[in-house]
Amino acid sequence: MQKNIAVIRGDGIGPEIVEQALKVLDKTAELFCHNFEYTDVDMGGCAIDKWGDPLPEEMLAKCLDSDSVLLGAVGGPKWNDVPGNMRPEKGLLRLRAGMGVYSNNRPAKIWPQLSSASPLKESIVNKGIDFIIVRELIGGIYFGTHKTELAEGQKVAVDELKYSEAEIERIGRIGFETAMKRGKKLCSVEKSNVLDSSRLWKAVMHRLADEYPEVELSDMLVDNCAMQIVKDPSQFDVVVTENMFGDILSDEASMITGSIGMIPSSSLGATKCGLYEPIHGSAPDIAGKDIANPIGTILSAAMMLRFSFDMEKEADAIEEAVSRVLDAGYRTGDIFPSEDNSGLTLVGCSEMGRLIIENIQKG
Repeated sequence: MQKNIAVIRGDGIGPEIVEQALKVLDKTAELFCHNFEYTDVDMGGCAIDKWGDPLPEEMLAKCLDSDSVLLGAVGGPKWNDVPGNMRPEKGLLRLRAGMGVYSNNRPAKIWPQLSSASPLKESIVNKGIDFIIVRELIGGIYFGTHKTELAEGQKVAVDELKYSEAEIERIGRIGFETAMKRGKKLCSVEKSNVLDSSRLWKAVMHRLADEYPEVELSDMLVDNCAMQIVKDPSQFDVVVTENMFGDILSDEASMITGSIGMIPSSSLGATKCGLYEPIHGSAPDIAGKDIANPIGTILSAAMMLRFSFDMEKEADAIEEAVSRVLDAGYRTGDIFPSEDNSGLTLVGCSEMGRLIIENIQKG
């Protein structure tokens, strides 16, 4: 099978972690008789430097013409002082909107080899951490009207939070469908005790529940959910929520698994063409030092094979290779414990990629 993958290396550690993911894809393609072609795309700070735009139209077109998009990371302090509409992150928002990827899916799963790295008590971790957050991605406060103006002699800033029934329904269905493929438990998170948008969210979710009688639907206020994720994450199977709440909760959920460097994500819409990226940032302080953890990006590539290309065995092979390397005791710096590290070996970004490639097996 032949697939064209748009590759956004991005800023900071982006190029080095993406390089390892591409090598893993190449090895997988070789073993399973596929052909992956890569189209380089400039986005983020590097695009600002090169083109004066965080996502030029021709770069967006390359992404839309691809079978899926693999992204490293964008942003960094170098571009902190550029106008708001020109920040690297604006390129990412425009990419999501342009691709129509309205559903961001972030697993929060602790690898058993890294259970001691979780900041939670052992008694909590032992109950299990394995849930997924389905976040609405192209609506809500991030895409509403933003303005700062003078009123009565002082600056007043306004950010609009708006959702339509249709926007809520389409992400709600993703939540229910995801729950049907997992443990058939769905927690809808909102702030209906304060916000009109959340009251509409809750009403639509309960209307959809009639179509999915096998799924157990629960409601939870976002502040309570933030507490429950650290108190007892084992209670969750699938969480569905709006854009800003999902942004915050998914970052919290990633940290209880031990390292943000291990977590992949997928963003999907009405087509199979998706956007796949690790959830961590560009980490400019360690860029170019060959110490970044590439596993989140490698696992994002595996998600791309699974969800966009229907290559289940190939995705399994990559995930199993990661598990074998962790079993053998290899760790990058972010997952290397400062204490009780006997039997473990500290490796860099490129070496971790090489080890995973060596462990990819067919069948």
